[in-house]
Amino acid sequence: MADKRDYYEVLGVSRQASADELKKAYRKLAKKYHPDINPGNEEAEAAFKEINEAYSVLSDEEKRSQYDRFGHSAFDGTGGFSGFDGFGFGGLDDLFETFMGGAFRRSGSNRNNQPARGKDRRFSLEITFEEAAFGAEKEITITRMQACGTCKGTGSKPGSKVEKCKQCQGSGQIRYTRPSVFGQYVELQTCNTCGGKGKIILEPCETCNGNERVSKNSRISLIIPAGIDNGQTISLKSEGDAGLRGGPAGDLYVTIHIKPHEIFKREGYDVVCDIPISFTQAALGAEIDIPTLEGIIKYNIPEGTQTGTVFRLKGKGIKRLRSESKGDQYIRVNVEVPKKLSSRQKEILREFAEISGDEGLEQKKGFFEKVKDLFTE
Repeated sequence: MADKRDYYEVLGVSRQASADELKKAYRKLAKKYHPDINPGNEEAEAAFKEINEAYSVLSDEEKRSQYDRFGHSAFDGTGGFSGFDGFGFGGLDDLFETFMGGAFRRSGSNRNNQPARGKDRRFSLEITFEEAAFGAEKEITITRMQACGTCKGTGSKPGSKVEKCKQCQGSGQIRYTRPSVFGQYVELQTCNTCGGKGKIILEPCETCNGNERVSKNSRISLIIPAGIDNGQTISLKSEGDAGLRGGPAGDLYVTIHIKPHEIFKREGYDVVCDIPISFTQAALGAEIDIPTLEGIIKYNIPEGTQTGTVFRLKGKGIKRLRSESKGDQYIRVNVEVPKKLSSRQKEILREFAEISGDEGLEQKKGFFEKVKDLFTE
């Protein structure tokens, strides 16, 4: 008993807490650490058992009185808490069955005879840059569980009978009541005869072997909205696995991956494009062809354009989701310097250099003035 935490500490209440305060604290913690909400979490399961153990004692006036006087030692040798090692509930609606008196334990589950929702499915789809920008309709093929067409999801051979389990009377569970130091101890166990289904299939369906569903490939039409971005997911309701025993189907989640484009890059809803221009076009200005998502347009580059200059084309970007507005396109010009020149071209450039000198080269003059000032200091 030495390693047990104080029950009041477990529930997070003071030693003067009222019955209502205890119940409120218990419900809050029980919901937080319930195994259905934390599947596979061993720490949450241990906390859930500890919470139930603490509340079972503190919610009983006589046991609480003994605990307040003697602590955990009040229950040494009784074995009263050994049953809590398996304490559990089938669902959140079962949390408060202990309020009605007596200890309660559930082994297995009675969900095998209840409608169950089908599992969700996930699919990755690669599309082009243009399909993402303008939207598209695609057809995908997925493998999913579907209701058996032969037995219509009943699991039994057509025309055969399905009997209610006589062992559990169709409930899927067997209830055992035993005496304990806390009063009656009720334990529910999954019926071994029907496996918790509450029914006996005399002749299983030959197509699904009594499993109610079969795995099939399905073709599904998918509408891709204009403006969708890389990594975003489209959800399709009820396109996942079929449910069991009349339960709803799961959903399908399609994650979009966009292929890189040879020319365009995307930044949010804007499009960026690098355009090479010649030295003469940059110096003299020119009308050049600009590729956009909607085709090629003409654009006038002003004379004296420097490499790296960015121009904006308003409304030439990507359509925004759930909106009619569009982003912009930004074109960044890069001045290409010729690597191979003829003798005549070199001669003309030398003549140009002699005539112009540094006149008109504002950036160059400004730079060297800064250098001069720096080293003069």
